[in-house]
Amino acid sequence: MQTLHYTLIDVFTNQAFGGNQLAVFKENGNLSTEMMQKIARELNLSETVFMRPSRSAAADKELRIFTPQIELPIAGHPTIGAGYVLGMDRISTMKSRLNQLVFETGVGNINVTVKKENDMISFVEMNQKTPVFGPVFHNIKRVAELLAISSEDIDSNLPIQSISTGVPFLLIPIRTLSAMERISLQTDVWNKFFSEDKNIKHIYAFTTETIYESSDVHSRMFAPAMGITEDPATGNANGPLGAYLVEYSVIPKSEQTYKIRNEQGIEMKRPSFIDISISKKGNVYENVSIGGSSVMMGSGQLVFEV
Repeated sequence: MQTLHYTLIDVFTNQAFGGNQLAVFKENGNLSTEMMQKIARELNLSETVFMRPSRSAAADKELRIFTPQIELPIAGHPTIGAGYVLGMDRISTMKSRLNQLVFETGVGNINVTVKKENDMISFVEMNQKTPVFGPVFHNIKRVAELLAISSEDIDSNLPIQSISTGVPFLLIPIRTLSAMERISLQTDVWNKFFSEDKNIKHIYAFTTETIYESSDVHSRMFAPAMGITEDPATGNANGPLGAYLVEYSVIPKSEQTYKIRNEQGIEMKRPSFIDISISKKGNVYENVSIGGSSVMMGSGQLVFEV
């Protein structure tokens, strides 16, 4: 028999039962890819992360990230969550304020900043890759059909565009909160018209109308290619979202670093808040990072035959 222990946390929230759930396994590197995938499928969370010994001295840990269906090269909320769990494990040796960690991932080493306050990890931020602006999708009527809303609900003054900081998301600008609430992803439309396009595997709809005054943007994410009906908080989508908002002057121009707060998961009754930081000089994106808080929810163990 084999026993594996895991920590359950909520990521991108400072309150229990909000944010995005995550299981973090501290694993010695002996699990096969097949077994990690089985475990992720068994827990059936949007993502499960295995924190393993790094293969190089340049990183603190290696991360292997799985949805119930596939392994991901990188994902935001597992990286933030792993930073929180590792930071809490090392809390006695962490400096007050800011600490640096490095995670080895499928897209290379990712720098993570961990903030310590009052003997707790209060905030974790990860750097993302330089945004790549992909194709613009011109068929507004088809996108409206995909989301089960009207074409008038989509803001035609802004592009529907694929953007990636490691994983591509199709960014869809929506006019109102009311339209956001009515969105219902139509899987038959997805399978027929969208599923074969590698640039639009994941759908990210947003509006600048928000529920919370502290937020700048409100969003929803759908990932049928990963077997996720809807995701309450999507770190990997927020770098692309921030770059989109800056690129098309959706938010006020800043002479310094753009600071953007995104609210997600409201419709799922799991309010999530992702802080986005964008530094751009001329046409060059010098820094893209996203971060948030996490809450420890519990721990558990899996016991199975090997």
